[in-house]
Amino acid sequence: MSSPTPTSLVVETLPVEYSDSIVEILPQDSPLLWWKRGEGFIGIEECARYTFSGPSRFTDASALWADIVSTAVVTDSVNLRGTGLISISTFAFSDDSALHSTLIIPHYIVGRTDGVTWFTRIRLVQDSDDNLTTEMAQQIISGLVARKATESSPLSFTSHDQDLFTGKVEKALSRIAAGDVEKIVLSRTQRAPVSPRFDLRSALRHLAESYPDCWTFSVDGFFGSSPETLINVTGGHFTAKVLAGTAPRGTDSATDIQMASDLASSSKDLDEHGFASRSVYKALDPLVSQLSMSDDPYTLKLPNVWHLASDIAGELSPEVSSLDIVKALHPTAAVAGTPTAQAVLLISEIEGFDRGRYAGPVGWMGANGDGQWAIGLRCAQLFGDRIEAYAGGGIVSDSIPEKEYVETEMKFRPVLEALS
Repeated sequence: MSSPTPTSLVVETLPVEYSDSIVEILPQDSPLLWWKRGEGFIGIEECARYTFSGPSRFTDASALWADIVSTAVVTDSVNLRGTGLISISTFAFSDDSALHSTLIIPHYIVGRTDGVTWFTRIRLVQDSDDNLTTEMAQQIISGLVARKATESSPLSFTSHDQDLFTGKVEKALSRIAAGDVEKIVLSRTQRAPVSPRFDLRSALRHLAESYPDCWTFSVDGFFGSSPETLINVTGGHFTAKVLAGTAPRGTDSATDIQMASDLASSSKDLDEHGFASRSVYKALDPLVSQLSMSDDPYTLKLPNVWHLASDIAGELSPEVSSLDIVKALHPTAAVAGTPTAQAVLLISEIEGFDRGRYAGPVGWMGANGDGQWAIGLRCAQLFGDRIEAYAGGGIVSDSIPEKEYVETEMKFRPVLEALS
């Protein structure tokens, strides 16, 4: 871990006046963002940062968070989802990733829940002991308003060629035919150089505006707009959405409807979706007291694609947190394959690169274990002098390599359009 465990945190939350989009006042340095449908929060500066790696990264993060929560002194006059003590995290996809997983406790947070705008300050107990006031909070927000993001220069992305990716799909199909796996999810990357003056905020604003029904996030240089909820926990009640099976949007109303209809009847996509939804149900079952899932998948419309989707809901067993659920679910069949353990091994063998945080969990958690988590999709990672974007798709027995390449092109669109 890169920061010592604080002896105690002092947390104060107050309601504030600010009616414009909070995404507009993101700080330029290391912006922290969690946003969907006009609600969520931004983080300003860091009170503490912790890093984890290896197979124990989820367990280590959960244990650390429990220690932090046990000594924190919290004053919350708002008491809504996301207020009080929270952390925001991103976890690497694989156990052996060279890119660490990160848990960040912001110093300041500006959020909006149920139409209420609020401000949280989190500090170490040994720091200044002045009480947070509304005037102090409004001054910080006013300072952010004065430094809104400007448009960045467009970036130019380069990618591996089509033949390289379709060749990898063919390798996956041969392993499926051999009976090694039923499904494997393969991804590819595109890269662009960035200057030291690169400002991520305009891309985040574009994503939040263009994909309002997705989770737009930014944590430790990892950012995107994910359509896939891993888990959403409020007061012990949870909901989740499984997405697997993809089709392009049509060029007009008639072809768009036809694309959705074809997806809903596609045996390839229905099989892929079935693998994913069953894996989520199986992983959740030991941790919940109630569990239900929609009988049949439905078509979910996004600005760039159609997906097959299923909703899952229920009640968590006592003492189970949202991070416990994240640990149990990751990786889902939707981003790895079936059987999952074998698919993960084949991903490492066939893809030939470190996914980093792509397809890993990203989200936030509160002191009571509630939280909102998504799968890191439609995303990219900022690595100092470059940005690397990721996209992938599920390969099953009747997949066609060229069509799988086209699917990844569609999935790159949100991030690449925001940046270029």
